[in-house]
Amino acid sequence: MDGDYLYQRNGVYIPGESVTDAIFENLYLSVRQKEQRIFSNAELMKLPDVSLNCKHHYEWSVRKKSCKRLLTYLKKKDRFLKILEVGCGNGWLSHQMAKIPRTEVIGLDINLTELEQAAEVFTTSNLKFVYGDPKKNILQNRQFDIIVFAASIQYFPSFVEIIRLTLNNLSAEGEIHIIDSFFYERKDLEAARKRGSEYYRNIGFPEMANYYFHHLLEEMNQFNYTVRQLPNSFFRKIFFRKNIFPWFCIRHTI
Repeated sequence: MDGDYLYQRNGVYIPGESVTDAIFENLYLSVRQKEQRIFSNAELMKLPDVSLNCKHHYEWSVRKKSCKRLLTYLKKKDRFLKILEVGCGNGWLSHQMAKIPRTEVIGLDINLTELEQAAEVFTTSNLKFVYGDPKKNILQNRQFDIIVFAASIQYFPSFVEIIRLTLNNLSAEGEIHIIDSFFYERKDLEAARKRGSEYYRNIGFPEMANYYFHHLLEEMNQFNYTVRQLPNSFFRKIFFRKNIFPWFCIRHTI
């Protein structure tokens, strides 16, 4: 793998043709700082466990449960797995997946600052962090058994485009897992967008709304998917009413 990249920066692998997006990164980090989502190295090592006085304690309790479910699912496969996490951020979930025996994990993101922290904190031999945008073919023809989007799918403008692109890097029997992100009914989409814009405006970063995208649940119908988080018969009733994140699994069309 290492030979495919021109250089490393503070432990992060960077494709030779990549140009860092400083505008988005600076904006994103400013928002996370405002939201109190920046962690020290010591705090990062403990995620998804956070202190009781953490502002986002409930959110992390939800993410801890979804992490546990995903890890349990992957362990049951009981075979060697090449795993890619798209939008890995500070790398905490990639680190958790790398604890599973017989795995090789890549955490991919366009936030170089968080990736450098991840590479500093998480140093296991089967885990690497790569800078770059999957839409720019930095993965080339590399194949993965598991591709994970955890709280990251909303940063891609087109859900259909990114999934179709990601399927090119999925092995024949592989799976794409989407967790910790909301999807919306068409009737609720405009209200959700307005809430998002209002939120970013209220915290002083209205331009961030241009980088956050609300995806329609119906777009999932273009793919061969199952809902693992909730039984299909209850999905629409419970998901939207109880504020529960769905867990989607997408495979190649049979």
